[in-house]
Amino acid sequence: MADHTHHAADVPQLALNSGYDIPQLGYGTFKVESAQAEKFVLEALQLGYRHIDTAALYGNEEGVGAAIRASGIPREELFVTTKLWNDRQSGDQPRQSLQESLDRLGLEYVDLFLIHWPAPANGQFVNAWKQLISLGDTDTVRSIGVSNFLVEHLEQLHAETGRLPAVDQIELHPRHQQREVVQWCQERGIRIEAWGPLGQGKYDIAEIPAIRDAAAAHGKTPAQVVLRWHIQNGNIVFPKSVNSSRIRENLEIFDFELSDAQIAQIDALDPGDGSGRVGHDPRTAN
Repeated sequence: MADHTHHAADVPQLALNSGYDIPQLGYGTFKVESAQAEKFVLEALQLGYRHIDTAALYGNEEGVGAAIRASGIPREELFVTTKLWNDRQSGDQPRQSLQESLDRLGLEYVDLFLIHWPAPANGQFVNAWKQLISLGDTDTVRSIGVSNFLVEHLEQLHAETGRLPAVDQIELHPRHQQREVVQWCQERGIRIEAWGPLGQGKYDIAEIPAIRDAAAAHGKTPAQVVLRWHIQNGNIVFPKSVNSSRIRENLEIFDFELSDAQIAQIDALDPGDGSGRVGHDPRTAN
């Protein structure tokens, strides 16, 4: 059997408006505690993942950093994202928070630093964005972006700073497709990252005929079909799993293609009234 260790898988790279590229598929670490993160991030890296998504909130940056060191993969071959939590948006706290994340990760820079939520009631996200812009002029951050920002929040950032994020990482899965913000970002060269790309298990994708039928047609799993739908729609995804066979399975989505009709059937699964949301509402989450 061929040894696939340390060979980056056949994952497309997408250009960001910052001039850097991002692997379209990565490994997510939401709700993975630090010791587990070390084990499974290392496994993902050995399978060929090169993009890791973490956050200060997740409490696992040390584990992610340990896995990166243990992998022996040169830093420049990796794409690492972390995020600024909501209580660190004021003053120069974003700068301090980034340094703390870098210390925990054991890295000199992150490839992408995101404002985790707009937290509009706190009224600090524009300040945080100005801080991220200034950090982007240092050698600690390559690209800057946001997470969970809706059009109203993005418009405010742009009006007050003139600077658009490289990405907006939003809840996006078949039942909650956020078309308004996706279109706004696509028209302005902002990449969409989809968190909870499979709906976080809050509904059964395998029970949905459009997904089940496409899986049967391609000899793939329902999860692989939904991840492939994201890829073909241009979304960046980083499914989280602490199951070794699923970590491998999530990578095996580049050897088939959904038809236009199959894509359209999954596109049609969003009820359109917001009822498919499984996470917090960015307008009220603080």
